[in-house]
Formats: sequence, structure tokens, C-alpha cells
Amino acid sequence: MKGSMSTELGIITISPEVIAKYAGSVAVECFGIVGMAAVNMKDGLVRLLKKDSLTHGIQVELTEDNRIRLDFHVIVAYGVSISAVTDNLISNVKYKVEEFSNMPVDKINVYIEGVRVID
Repeated sequence: MKGSMSTELGIITISPEVIAKYAGSVAVECFGIVGMAAVNMKDGLVRLLKKDSLTHGIQVELTEDNRIRLDFHVIVAYGVSISAVTDNLISNVKYKVEEFSNMPVDKINVYIEGVRVID
């Protein structure tokens, strides 16, 4: 489902992939986030995604009333507070996605899929 809003000049439609790409770029800028993760359900393996495929670690759901729900699958840096990293991620993504799309973010779920040591 695509998000849409009406203006005096017409209708603006935003694809969930656009929101996922923007949210992913905001997420990897947050302190303590190494990157997005792709989970292979068949094997149970987790792999770190490259910068050009960030959207595979994010699920975007747009409700009927144009509210955004996001699920992030991330890998965090070793030695950081997971609660501090996730709080920072949620607040930054919520603010920037709402500003970008002009649609309210209803819920953000963060799934920690792994821990990596940063060189």
C-alpha cells in the first residue's frame, strides 16, 4: 500500500520503498549501528547488508490512515548500550521520517540480529 496525501495542487503518493531507503540511511548514521541485517529464515543466518541494499533490513507498513510502521533488523557495535542505541535510533528515525514524508510514524520495532566489533 502506498501512502498518499492531498494538497491544493493534487495528490502526492509515496512508495514504501522510498520510506525504507530514507529510514535506512538515517539508521546507519546513528551511533552504535554497524548496519542493517538480512535474516535467512531457512538457515537462520544473519548477514550484514551493504549500503546499497539497506532496504532489505527494513519492513515498512502504511496503514489506511497514512500512519507508518517500521521494523528494523540491525547489527550493533560491540560494547555499546543496546537500550541507548535503540532509543537513539527510534528518536532519530521517527523525527526525520515524519519530517521527510509528512506522515506520522506510529510504531518502530527494532530487532537486534547481531553484534560486531568495529575496527
